[in-house]
Amino acid sequence: MTIFLFTYPSALYTYALPRQIRGMTKDRQIRYDNLMRGTGCLPTGRTRGKPGRVCTGALLFLLAFLCGIFPSCERTLGWGMLLWSAEDPDIPSGTILPVYIRSNIDHAWVAGIPEAYLSTRRDGLDKFEIPLPLLELVGSRRAALNRAEEFKEYALSYAETLQDGLPIREETDNGSRRVYRLRAGEIIKILSKNQGTPAINTTGDPLPGDWYKVLTRDGNIGYCFSYRLRIFEHSGGPLNAERGEAENTEDPDLEFALSRNWYPESYGIMAASGKIDIEELSEKWQFLPGQDSGLARIHTAGLDRTFPYTGIRRDGSRAWHFEGAPLQMALRSESLLAVQYSDEGGAMRTLLFVTLPSSPENIIVQETERRNALYQNLVAQGPGFTSSNYGTLSFAANGRFVWDENSLLIPQIIPPSTLNSGNVEMRLFLGPSLEALYSGAFTLRFDSAETAGFPVHFLYTLDSQGLRLEYVNRENLDGSTVARRSSSPVIIYFYK
Repeated sequence: MTIFLFTYPSALYTYALPRQIRGMTKDRQIRYDNLMRGTGCLPTGRTRGKPGRVCTGALLFLLAFLCGIFPSCERTLGWGMLLWSAEDPDIPSGTILPVYIRSNIDHAWVAGIPEAYLSTRRDGLDKFEIPLPLLELVGSRRAALNRAEEFKEYALSYAETLQDGLPIREETDNGSRRVYRLRAGEIIKILSKNQGTPAINTTGDPLPGDWYKVLTRDGNIGYCFSYRLRIFEHSGGPLNAERGEAENTEDPDLEFALSRNWYPESYGIMAASGKIDIEELSEKWQFLPGQDSGLARIHTAGLDRTFPYTGIRRDGSRAWHFEGAPLQMALRSESLLAVQYSDEGGAMRTLLFVTLPSSPENIIVQETERRNALYQNLVAQGPGFTSSNYGTLSFAANGRFVWDENSLLIPQIIPPSTLNSGNVEMRLFLGPSLEALYSGAFTLRFDSAETAGFPVHFLYTLDSQGLRLEYVNRENLDGSTVARRSSSPVIIYFYK
């Protein structure tokens, strides 16, 4: 058998022809040329009449002609398995078929119709065209039978999308890249069930469901989590899987908004200033659109609300409404998202969320390293410092301190119930007016039998002679920043 290629501008057909092609008679050659001219196609690489004319619709006529002049032309490219059920003829997915032609210009296979389904073919032909993505070419008939047996469990399985915007992803992880966005009611083909990272709801708990490898009717393949799918069986006939014209319009702004992680505006202020509150950042407050689950969530300090919705619709320029929920969002810039919601009293509230230059986890690691470096510098300068009036203050490499003979500071600064030891926290920052005057600020959290630890705050300065401390009242703190000095500060000097 010879594989014969019919080529012409912008087209390529592959067909399995018998060796008799080399012995084609002159009469058969004339009949063949007349057919190809009639369809606008010539196998010589030229198109008579209109250069570049496409031979759409000629596949079946070509195959019928060739089989008329070659009695043994029923040779195949191989056997394939139908992934998506056919409607004319009415053949269920999972059926194996002989494949004769692959058209790269029409993006279609020409396959034979099994005898059991010939009666369902309206034009009476025994072959039909199948879009390339909807049939898997396997090879030999035995291999195709084995493949069909493997596929048997999901051969008739399809799913309907229950949520507009549900993503098909590149991998079995809801953080993986989106390769396709489904519309509500769209039908997809289930190909297999796969292991993967469980999708999570807005509270961080796993959602019920499984990851499936799926195929859309226009050939997109990827993975979809089943929480928002209605899985059903279909053995043949029409499937309502056509996308409406409006649904074909992509929304790159929405895709951008859904692909980013959105954190409270305070996180962005911290990242921009370099003054990181690890305790706040570790709360992982966030706005989660929930495109995998249909559950949007606003999680911030003092607010944790979930909004079930059925779809996301454009509501103006770079603005969208979550259908079925009192929730909107608007993209104000590439790094700023405004989220508006209705509170329990019906009043509309607006919160701002930002993207970060790095993940909160990475920012916490960097801030932890910065604090450790500051503390180790204290240890390196000491580790012990002594005052004639206020005792000895020693710093250990593990972040602990011991302050002996500090009775003059009790009870005005240090509570009498505390011990003389504790942990050092390098969590304080200097306000602009103090940055040039001090090396930094820290908190000494004294051990106590009655509390989890009592914090006492100090500004500090290191010099060649020792360590200078200045007590900071709580009212002079603005969050984790020392905003100003006390009007009558208590200053303590320790020598090395």
